[in-house]
Amino acid sequence: MIRGTIRGAANIASAVSLKCFVSGENLEAPDTAGIRACCRENARECRRRSVREVAGVGRALMPAGANRHFAGLMHTGIHPDASRTALSVCGECQLATGRVVPRHTASGVPWPEFAQWKKGLNMRLFCLLVVLLLPGLLAAAESRPNIVMVFIDDMGWGDFSCFGNTDAKTPNIDRLAAEGLRFSQFYVNSPICSPSRCALTTGQYPQRWKITSFLNNRADNERRGVAQWLDPSAPSLARILKQHGYATGHFGKWHLGGQRDVDDAPPITNYGFDASLTNFEGMGPKLLPLTLKPGDTEPGKIWSDAVRLGGPVTWMQRSQITGGFVDAALPFMKQAAEDNKPFYINLWPDDVHSPFWPPVDKWADGKRGLYLSVLEEMDRQFGKLFDHIGSTPALRDNTLVLICSDNGPEPGAGSAGPFRGAKAQLYEGGIRSPLVVWGPGLIARDSVGKENALSVFAAFDLPPSILGVAGIARPADVTFDGEDLSATLLGREAASHRAPLFWRRPPDRKTAGPMGGVILPDLAVRDGNWKLLCNYDGSEPQLYDLAADPAESSNIAAEHGEVVRTLTAAVVDWNHSMPADNGPALGEVNVPARRGRRPTPN
Repeated sequence: MIRGTIRGAANIASAVSLKCFVSGENLEAPDTAGIRACCRENARECRRRSVREVAGVGRALMPAGANRHFAGLMHTGIHPDASRTALSVCGECQLATGRVVPRHTASGVPWPEFAQWKKGLNMRLFCLLVVLLLPGLLAAAESRPNIVMVFIDDMGWGDFSCFGNTDAKTPNIDRLAAEGLRFSQFYVNSPICSPSRCALTTGQYPQRWKITSFLNNRADNERRGVAQWLDPSAPSLARILKQHGYATGHFGKWHLGGQRDVDDAPPITNYGFDASLTNFEGMGPKLLPLTLKPGDTEPGKIWSDAVRLGGPVTWMQRSQITGGFVDAALPFMKQAAEDNKPFYINLWPDDVHSPFWPPVDKWADGKRGLYLSVLEEMDRQFGKLFDHIGSTPALRDNTLVLICSDNGPEPGAGSAGPFRGAKAQLYEGGIRSPLVVWGPGLIARDSVGKENALSVFAAFDLPPSILGVAGIARPADVTFDGEDLSATLLGREAASHRAPLFWRRPPDRKTAGPMGGVILPDLAVRDGNWKLLCNYDGSEPQLYDLAADPAESSNIAAEHGEVVRTLTAAVVDWNHSMPADNGPALGEVNVPARRGRRPTPN
């Protein structure tokens, strides 16, 4: 890096004066205090400059992730060769980068007169520049953004008030949305818990690891043809980040091994985490719930058998456990800062999964009422974490927070908004999730507070995208199914996952509704605006144009035979390429009279 920096700097003409390209203010080179003041004043605008603007010699000057260092960028001259790259310097950290400019120098000298102008440059200033830049470059090479991944349990697309919920308020998440980005065409890779978490952890389809339904007791896992736990040899976002200097912590529900009688699963730390604190569905230290409702004089306990899955165990009110995970994450973040390490944190609450235990003073009537009380209380407890990050300048300027749900809502509790279906179903309501991304120092300024309704992507795109934000290359021995959409996450593009997105239903969820009266499709694919659902063999296709019919209310398969044939072949081939579970056999058992019946009402 040093060799490349000197070689690049040697090709750059140094100017007699510096000009901030935000404020336009001229600053004398020795006036470092003035430079720093200008940088601080214009920090927000300067930080939004994308690493994608770097070209030519500037690329040699800018280490991966260095754009996070920009407190301000200073023009100091121009490269006279083909790339025409201006040298920009941050007065706060003495970091240099390049930026392609028109045929005028930063000092306003027209290009044809550049050669004459260059003769008068002060070579001593050039030497001073190199001396100032090198320490900053070395420090910047170690600087990477902090990441907080919030993965809520069983929450619907329409449950945040910033996504249209008028029955409850989520002001802390709404604030992050107002300061960040909302994505309304984001998906998870399964309509049920464990496989959805597997995709977010690995960046791959969960079927590759035979995690296709929620992990249960040993016998039921075998009955359904699913793994007992996620193979520790699977790719892990946390492990990759840890290998690049991150402090990594998991705080919350795990559900990728270590539940019920499966007490020999690997600890969470085997997947690349330095520290973990989980609930009753994970190995190692955990928080277990006490319950209290109006009229109770003593608290009860649920899931007490999870003590066998490792400790230490802390018992606390179920209504406060999200706050317990937050309280564990905060000192972990502070320790990472003391150690000069960026951090990656999973904050995966088991809210808003049933059973619903809001605080006694916020008790409500009915399933929906209890759910909404839990939702609002979860948001309140998130506030402590969000306030800490937002009020700490070093974190606010260099932290990316992502918030979404692991699958659709439990029927009768949460809301899927305008979408059909719910948890465990391949209709939009089961697999589409709200996504909020916050990062004032990272997100493009002109995207702040907006909704991205164009980009179609899924949870398995987040690991490669987070690596992209951090400036970390994919390991040579890892192949993601997800794609790097880091520019989309940061509001600089509106790109989508390029390949079709595929889903397979959980093997034990062929029917839904009262008495299993609704028969569900086995497979689904989205390609562009088309969404097709069908059985394992491609029969009983349902086709929807999601641009015109996001509620999947009108099956138009009969009108688009070629589209049906193309998408059916693609999803059936994809399914055959994945390890099988026992879905076909269990589907026949659950629906003995399936043949000849319509899969669902349209």
